[in-house]
Amino acid sequence: AEPWLTSARIQLLESMSVLHDIGKVAIPDAILNKPGKLSKLEFSIMRKHTAIGGNMLKGIYEKVGGESLRMAMEIVLHHHERFDGTGYPHKLAGADIPLPARIVALADVYDALSCKRCYKEAFSREKCRDVVLAERGKHFDPALVDLFTWLEPQFWAIRQEYGEK
Repeated sequence: AEPWLTSARIQLLESMSVLHDIGKVAIPDAILNKPGKLSKLEFSIMRKHTAIGGNMLKGIYEKVGGESLRMAMEIVLHHHERFDGTGYPHKLAGADIPLPARIVALADVYDALSCKRCYKEAFSREKCRDVVLAERGKHFDPALVDLFTWLEPQFWAIRQEYGEK
């Protein structure tokens, strides 16, 4: 059988992953840009971005179809699911989380850790790596963490090239 991650699907994943937070267009700026910890209410509002974005794309997908829209919808809806089933919005676990969403989840967290945000400074390379490794089998798919370990120098090189100047 042909492997799922063909070069065409990898290119599709790369282009569709940029939509992962599209649902944040419906989240108030005061929450998105808050320089500190979100309250429980604010966090519950923030969490809605996955369902909002996923439902937007689902409506389009149901009318148009296509692998790219299906993948985008899965990424947007499920990139905050956790491998151990404690994520959101549906508490999916393991292989029930679509592979593109599992991949984007790890990349998204790495990006959040390694970049300065309005509420935190950028973490060091070592701290980013340690957080990802500590979440193996919890937040992240163990097989993807193993690949990350092998590819971590490339993750950091990309962060250095495209990170804040």
